[in-house]
Amino acid sequence: MANFDWHAERTDLSGLTLLDRAPESEGINLKSVRLYRQAQVRKEMLKYDIDAVILSDPINIRYATGTRNMQVFSMRNAPSRYLLLTASRSILFEFTGCLHLAEGYETIDEVRQAETASFVAAGPEIETRERRWAEGMNKLISELIGRPGATVGLERLNAGTAIALKELGLNVVDAQRPVEMARAIKSPEEVKCIIASLRATEIAVGKLRDAVRPGLTENELWSVLHKSVIEQNGDYCETRLLSAGQRTNPWFQETASYKIKENELVALDTDVVGCHGYYSDFSRTFHSGPATPTQEQKVLYRVAYEQVHHNMNILKPGMTFREYADQAWDIPAKYYANRYYLSAHGCGMTGEYPYLYHRGDFPDAGYDGVIEPGMVICVESYIGEEGGSQGVKLEQQVLITETGIEILSEFPFEETLLHE
Repeated sequence: MANFDWHAERTDLSGLTLLDRAPESEGINLKSVRLYRQAQVRKEMLKYDIDAVILSDPINIRYATGTRNMQVFSMRNAPSRYLLLTASRSILFEFTGCLHLAEGYETIDEVRQAETASFVAAGPEIETRERRWAEGMNKLISELIGRPGATVGLERLNAGTAIALKELGLNVVDAQRPVEMARAIKSPEEVKCIIASLRATEIAVGKLRDAVRPGLTENELWSVLHKSVIEQNGDYCETRLLSAGQRTNPWFQETASYKIKENELVALDTDVVGCHGYYSDFSRTFHSGPATPTQEQKVLYRVAYEQVHHNMNILKPGMTFREYADQAWDIPAKYYANRYYLSAHGCGMTGEYPYLYHRGDFPDAGYDGVIEPGMVICVESYIGEEGGSQGVKLEQQVLITETGIEILSEFPFEETLLHE
């Protein structure tokens, strides 16, 4: 697939240069973004006394280096490509035939060919492959750290490889905590990436909204979003959350061949991994027409709108997760059973730390922490009665600032559902 240079008829530019010069990159220092993110990971590694991490989640590899390669494929084929990161060295083990993709990245010191330690790749020799993989990695880590028995953070590797690393004397810990904590605080240049991703997704949602009409299937309507996201150099939609009519209640019914009827609600959650790999995560509910919305539809919409805006307005730096739960909007009893599973959540290159739980769920599921400047938070609402015939999904994406919040998602709400 060709890379296009929108600015000049040149063919002497590397793949990295082409990506940095694309329209959605205008005004963003992507080198600064990459260096900040890698420094964040190293800072958290130091904080938790981790000598090295082996990252196999392609989203975390992208966060730590800026490199992208077959992201969805890599998610289900770990470790087909992986990153070894220490305090002073970054070695990317890239998929066979793809080593050239990491050329020019200041976040990569060396590129090597990955050895896939999976049953698909090794067949009945999997135990031998895993042991060889672990021995090679142990040797390399010991050389880089300067001693045996290093503390190594792992994620998404075969159990056999992790066990082998442990048996070879490494102190194996989970890499998820330092990486999630690193990702939680965005730099100003990262926020620009998020905004670029949101603006592209808002264009896509606008096209989808314009296409809403009775007789169209949910799948046909959902494809409008996908097409526009890809056209604008976004990556993919992480979920299939668009539903219409009675399929809007309960929530989490995947997009299907259901034909939209007249005067039904059509609800969606974008969940778009968009430009620069950043998550555009807002939800809207539309009306299929041609008549005006019913009173019941308007009430559901207004209640969801009230929940989102109340919870947005209480967010502030320094607030604890417990305080947020205590001050969050009270869900009316008739909507409580079908409540969305979270009140709000962190957002960056995917949905991420922290999870902010409803007050009623906090004792069993919640944990404490502090809302900090630089966090991006998605505030959620789903309103629909248990056993009801329809429901409304709304969500807003905001940045925590030094004094409060900045609303990042600008797609408008529905005036016909919000007002008389």
